[in-house]
Amino acid sequence: MLESRIEGTGKPFVILHGFLGMSDNWKTLSGDYAEKGYEVHALDMRNHGKSFHSDEFNYDVMAQDILKYCEGHNLEKIDLMGHSMGGKAAMFFAMTYPEKVNKLIIADIGTKYYRPHHQDILAGLSAVDFSQKPSRSDVEEVLKEYVPDFGTRQFLMKSLYWKMQGQLAFRFNLDVFNKNPENIGEALPEAAVYNGETLFLKGEKSNYINEEDTEGIKKHFPNAEIVTIKNAGHWLHAENSEDFLRETLAFLNQG
Repeated sequence: MLESRIEGTGKPFVILHGFLGMSDNWKTLSGDYAEKGYEVHALDMRNHGKSFHSDEFNYDVMAQDILKYCEGHNLEKIDLMGHSMGGKAAMFFAMTYPEKVNKLIIADIGTKYYRPHHQDILAGLSAVDFSQKPSRSDVEEVLKEYVPDFGTRQFLMKSLYWKMQGQLAFRFNLDVFNKNPENIGEALPEAAVYNGETLFLKGEKSNYINEEDTEGIKKHFPNAEIVTIKNAGHWLHAENSEDFLRETLAFLNQG
């Protein structure tokens, strides 16, 4: 079963992180939702964080993982939110098990196919030679050549951990990501429709959801509302957490 961080009591609210992330990325917001009366389950997806590694890595198996997690924790019906890869996994879950979802929130990802676009990041991660027993600063120096953006590097460095004394490693399953880079960009099945209440949040400075994507979103999610988070890019929940929290709570609490 997937590992998770559970906080609070009340309505079950499951949160799914993005590619190369983990549940800790949601630490601050998880606490905010817990204070507002939710039992927050921030999951580590397969091949990420403290969850198991597997050669199978696609949205169908991720949807199965979420179902098994809900069954294992006796969660009959959930509010579900996912960012980026986690958003696509949330869509697949809602399409497959609509009876399990109360409200659905998708953060900065559309329904379409996305071409592989993490090549530089994966190349940088693959360039780290852990057999040389590098320090954290050594790892960052290697990443710097491939990933010039400081914020992105810090995000990736969060998955570094001490596997044993003097030996760092990444928590995610880099080998599988390198073998199947196209799986992350998979589109929703053409005929898939989810009629439940859905909120799509897009970052104002992000290009993941564009004007022309609205038609596809409305086709698969007829009851979708699309809201822009100002002054934020793809990591909208971190870059403008105040507006993100306000919009998500307004949606969760309406009706």
